[in-house]
Amino acid sequence: MNNNVISLLVLAGIAIFLILRLKSVLGTREGFEKPPVPAPLPSSRKGKFEVIEGGPDLDITDHVPEGSDEARALAAMKQAEPSFSVTEFLSGARGAYEMILMAFEKGELASVQPFMSAEVYETLEEVVAARKARGLTVTAEFMGIREVTLHDAEFDRKTSEGEVSVRFASELISAARNAAGEVVEGNPNEVRRQRDVWTFARKMGSDDPNWQLVATGE
Repeated sequence: MNNNVISLLVLAGIAIFLILRLKSVLGTREGFEKPPVPAPLPSSRKGKFEVIEGGPDLDITDHVPEGSDEARALAAMKQAEPSFSVTEFLSGARGAYEMILMAFEKGELASVQPFMSAEVYETLEEVVAARKARGLTVTAEFMGIREVTLHDAEFDRKTSEGEVSVRFASELISAARNAAGEVVEGNPNEVRRQRDVWTFARKMGSDDPNWQLVATGE
């Protein structure tokens, strides 16, 4: 065997040795490899992602400070009626506000009488009757509500009656015209900003789901 053949065999052996070493270090890649499994989080970090049992009721604390008189009253309402939702109540109050306000502006209170206490209905009806006696015709257009916030809440454990006061900030256009068509109140070309605090009441746990407007103010 000549020197050339021996040299080739030596080189081939070296090449095979290097290939085997590279495969052992780098490994082989076949198709799509699975991503590496992430290392487990330290126990101190895991705790930050666990759900804390018995925490504050966000349906309440989203609207009133935790631990306040209002929060305790709302919690008592939920105990008396577990299905009660503060967020859903405010959504309903928003719709009731627009409906009752526009019925009052247009002198059509009879359509919303079931949603008011007898005292509130009589008070508003007196205003509507006074307008009619003066021969006034009111036109009104509701522009929208800018604010709906929970203002106060009370719960009577003896009667199970809950009262919730809501602050509204709205915009509307209204004008009252006399028999001659002259504007005597309001402005048909100007948006009026209005703020109200309305109090709604209901016996918690009763079969009747409707709240009634029991007081109005600013």
